[in-house]
Amino acid sequence: MTFRMPAEWAPHDWTWIGFPTNPAEWPGAFDGARQQIAAFANALHCGGKGEQVRLVVAHEEDAKAARAMVDASVRIVVANLGDVWLRDTAPIAVLNGEGARALVDFGFNGWGGKYQMPGDEDIGARLAATTGLPTSTQHWVFEGGAIDTDGTGLFVTTEQCLLNPNRNPDLDRGKIETLLAGSLGLSDMLWLGDGLMNDHTDGHVDNLARFVAPGMLALPIATTQDDPNATVYADARTRAQAHGVEVVDIPSPGLVLVDGAPIPASYMNFYVGNAAVIVPIYGQPNDQAALDAFRPFFPGREIVGLRSDAILSGGGSFHCCSQQMPSL
Repeated sequence: MTFRMPAEWAPHDWTWIGFPTNPAEWPGAFDGARQQIAAFANALHCGGKGEQVRLVVAHEEDAKAARAMVDASVRIVVANLGDVWLRDTAPIAVLNGEGARALVDFGFNGWGGKYQMPGDEDIGARLAATTGLPTSTQHWVFEGGAIDTDGTGLFVTTEQCLLNPNRNPDLDRGKIETLLAGSLGLSDMLWLGDGLMNDHTDGHVDNLARFVAPGMLALPIATTQDDPNATVYADARTRAQAHGVEVVDIPSPGLVLVDGAPIPASYMNFYVGNAAVIVPIYGQPNDQAALDAFRPFFPGREIVGLRSDAILSGGGSFHCCSQQMPSL
């Protein structure tokens, strides 16, 4: 039977989360980013009601700092971590529906060569080795944040990222779909256009569009005239509806500025844990409305809004820094 990447709301055995190690990557926000990621780890563990959390740190000094911030039940894993964005560098788990689980480890080139840090190039293989699970090594560049899936074989991505020549210049749309069919169990791909403005990842879809149920895609909707991504949202909605996907409206955070420039603040970078859905919030007027909009789709899970502005200063949020291990 085909191995397939399950939806994020399927049960997890554990979740890896990256812990900030390099202050230069978080100018003026290093301590805040550490505190916000620690809060994410604690909320995900949810006092034992959630999954095991494995907080990945670069060395023993970072391990000491992490232990002072997280619950005692959060497991600290010391590895040679470059950056925290394990969504893109950690292995991706697939299941075959017959009691087998495996990992897929993709190539990584620092988001098109923009941000290359020692350790990121092989952290996926090293984390995979700690699990004892069979691992398929893929010899092409791919980041987990570039896709989302509803667990049925339907995936969503952006052309801006997956077709970007700074990743795999020899691969076209058809070849990428074939590779993902063989590695992650893709059977249908929804191609959106661009991602958010000023997204360092070249438009990862996990900051724009996320499945909340089979065939149901959450998309931001602009609620103010100055939302810098209004046209991106509208184009994504048109493409999704044309593909036959049901669209769920989630209010956008709107314009969020740092040093006078728009940053890719998004409620879409939420993470679905066993006991809670952790949603990044930014002190914006739509924070509570976004939390309320997610609630109907995750009955039995607590919807938790946590500040993520310090993490975002380094380039991502909760979904970006985590990678799940689905249960058999």
